[in-house]
Amino acid sequence: MSKTFNVIAFQMGWFACIFAAARGHPELAVAASLAVVAVHLWRAADARAELKLAVAAALLGALFENSLALAGWTGFGSGVLIAGTAPLWMVAQWMMFATTLNLGLAWLKPRLGLAALLGAIGAPLSYTAGERLGAIRILDPHAALTALALGWAVLAPL
Repeated sequence: MSKTFNVIAFQMGWFACIFAAARGHPELAVAASLAVVAVHLWRAADARAELKLAVAAALLGALFENSLALAGWTGFGSGVLIAGTAPLWMVAQWMMFATTLNLGLAWLKPRLGLAALLGAIGAPLSYTAGERLGAIRILDPHAALTALALGWAVLAPL
């Protein structure tokens, strides 16, 4: 799969997921993310390794997103199965993000400091965009954005 196609697929999937979740259709948000993952796996040279990476990202993402939600720093308008936790569509986005790690973002592998910096800047911007589009609520901006920046500064190189 080309790096360009990978980045475009991720961005299209992100917007589709956010718009669907914001409009009260969490099932479509999950479907959008998983469609990107499915196409990625279908085209991947080593689908098994990519699937393992996507599942690991989902587990890590669930832990991170649930921590933010349980702390009361973020909230979601649709798709929450258990009050105070993150919805499935948010975890599916982590799987979708994992599809970029060996293609579109592979250039960051030898540049871990830059990956940390981009994670610290990009995650708060992405979550803020998600809030403005109506998919997520940042309930405690200072705490949430700080946690996002610090968390992604560690998670991006990981």
